[in-house]
Amino acid sequence: MVEDDRSRRDTRLLPALFAAALAVAIAAGVVAYAAGHYGEQTKTVTTQASGPTTSPTTYPKVSPSVAAGAHTFVQFACVQCHGMQGKGGVDPAVPALKTVGHSLTVAQLTHIIDHGLGESANPKQPYMPVWGQVLSKTQVSDLVAYIRAGLPAVADTQPVAVPAGQGAAVAGAGLYVRYGCINCHGPNGLGGVPNPLSPDKSIPPLSGQGFRHDFPTDKAIAAVIRSGSVIGRAPIVSMPHWGGILSARQITELIAYLKTLK
Repeated sequence: MVEDDRSRRDTRLLPALFAAALAVAIAAGVVAYAAGHYGEQTKTVTTQASGPTTSPTTYPKVSPSVAAGAHTFVQFACVQCHGMQGKGGVDPAVPALKTVGHSLTVAQLTHIIDHGLGESANPKQPYMPVWGQVLSKTQVSDLVAYIRAGLPAVADTQPVAVPAGQGAAVAGAGLYVRYGCINCHGPNGLGGVPNPLSPDKSIPPLSGQGFRHDFPTDKAIAAVIRSGSVIGRAPIVSMPHWGGILSARQITELIAYLKTLK
């Protein structure tokens, strides 16, 4: 009798135990599948860069004044006439500066920057414009320090890039900054930079009705860019001759940009 009751109880328990074991097996399978599947989806993939690896550029340690002079050298387009790091090669009339620091004194370099140098009466040759009315004494001092240090390479002093394939006006906007036009004629050609010895006491704007009246055609604008505008002796600020520095295409692009201004 006891045996019969035990048999009947075991018979009733078997289906429940089987169901529980099956559930555990299914759960384990689901967990294993999920671990494999989602682990495959989220695993980290390491890729190796194509091409040879390049070591970062190293620069000599320089003083803050020399570093500031390097940035001013680029910002005010000295680099566009004297070459990167003053190495020359832009125009025969513009000297390299790599050895100037050893042959000229601080006073001589300061005077040249302040008062300009070269044949300003000959519009066919570039000349050093007057910077004393535009640059501060600190900026001039930093430039002199940079030149006397031998114009070393300084990080982040590349001239602004000129966009390509985006139209003449976009390229001209880049050139306007790259060649320092913005430093004298102001952002967007609005002018306002002082020039105390000139008739109107400031460097003229390159936008507005007055500019368009004085230079009504592309040909007239191109002519003054090439020949400059020498309106008196130093320390008056005059527009340098860009004919030996800018190409015909670059002048056309600058004009395209000027024609977009207000």
